[in-house]
Amino acid sequence: MTHPAPTAGVVDGREHQLPVRIYYEDTDFTGVVYHANYLRYLERGRSDFFRVIGISHTEMAKVDTAFALTRMEIDFKRAARVDDALLVRTTYDRVKGPRLFVSQRITRGDELIAQAVVEAVCITMDGRPRKPTAQMVAMLAPWFEAGA
Repeated sequence: MTHPAPTAGVVDGREHQLPVRIYYEDTDFTGVVYHANYLRYLERGRSDFFRVIGISHTEMAKVDTAFALTRMEIDFKRAARVDDALLVRTTYDRVKGPRLFVSQRITRGDELIAQAVVEAVCITMDGRPRKPTAQMVAMLAPWFEAGA
């Protein structure tokens, strides 16, 4: 018997959408999602966006390329709880030199749970800033804001 691979989500327009189910392990003693877990969900959204459009973190490492976050601003709007079905919505807005600018939202149906503004920097494997490869920029270009 073969098992299907876990979903990496889908792209709708410019937005990547990744479904996330909340499990008991995601919550604190009150049954509300522990705040640090939202960082994990947002990371999965950014990473799976890359995966869906054909950018592999494994292949990036082979050409001495990785990403590090330099800024993240999160607004928590509502609490998520056990069994909630959330959607992590990610858009890559633009690239400027070594920096990528990302907007993210986590929703439960039409309800906004959290939103984030993220700045990532492309780095070498030893931590020095570098511009993303031309191939990576070309693969991301269709998803950037108009005129970015």
